[in-house]
Amino acid sequence: MHNTRLTALKCSHLAKAYKGRTVLEDVGFQLEYGEILAILGRNGAGKTTLTSIACGLEQADSGDIRTAGMIPSRAPARTFGRTVGLAPQQLGIYPQLSVIQNLTCTAMLHGLTKTQAVRSSNDVMDMLGLHDQRDIRAEHLSGGQQRRLHTAMAIVHHPTVLFLDEPTAGADVEARAEIIESVKELAANGTAVVYTTHYLEEVESLQANVAFLVDGRIVDRGDQRTVVAAHTSPSVHVRFVGDHQPVVEGWNITDGHLEPQAPVDEPGQMLASLLRQPATINLELQDVQVIHANLENAYLNIVGSTPKKAQA
Repeated sequence: MHNTRLTALKCSHLAKAYKGRTVLEDVGFQLEYGEILAILGRNGAGKTTLTSIACGLEQADSGDIRTAGMIPSRAPARTFGRTVGLAPQQLGIYPQLSVIQNLTCTAMLHGLTKTQAVRSSNDVMDMLGLHDQRDIRAEHLSGGQQRRLHTAMAIVHHPTVLFLDEPTAGADVEARAEIIESVKELAANGTAVVYTTHYLEEVESLQANVAFLVDGRIVDRGDQRTVVAAHTSPSVHVRFVGDHQPVVEGWNITDGHLEPQAPVDEPGQMLASLLRQPATINLELQDVQVIHANLENAYLNIVGSTPKKAQA
């Protein structure tokens, strides 16, 4: 069991700039063991830089960071490497080695004995659906299998703090599902997970807490329900056929459509009420759009950019 009295990751006033361009500015948050934290934001928001600093691959210009209680840039490499796992965006597999060789070599590099490495490799192959490919060279795996192997290599040494940077980028549906389920299992067993992605349905499936990184700053942090409630609410946009929209009490005309002036609990009931109004009863509907209170719409309101696919 992990020492729950310690915080898995803690950042305070973290700052980083490259050639005068600010990448991180006054970043502060903490992550507990057993928690999954999804860091969300546009490309260039600073997510990968933050991950690199937390893993000791880069050093912050100022501020304080502790990963598993250690300063990443100063911690003994062997101790820190045994504690932390990283799967960066770019695949880091050895194409000439088989699946089992990739895993056992990685485990032993992190300090496991050969017996421990083999046992752990078998465990993660089972977890990520790679057992049937154990003796296949990595270069002959499908793209999804390579992505699963990449993730398996980050967890084979049982890290207590795990960083997954776009772990399902380019993965197929099966690989994505395997990775998501393995992350849930790791967190349930006490591993702290930092997860960056642009696929918000993954964040919802993980039931992860979220932190929004905008222009190098954490602008909101919390559980999904709280964040969604703070930044969006259900609504309905209605457009009638014709050049002019009707004037209806309680509704605004915005960009050629009607939307309620007040927050909406039941969009369907609100629409039905609108259609019974004298001003609309003889009009023909052209378009109805229901706005859901969900993570995607909260993202759009906070970050202001579509989160899916390659903007991602």
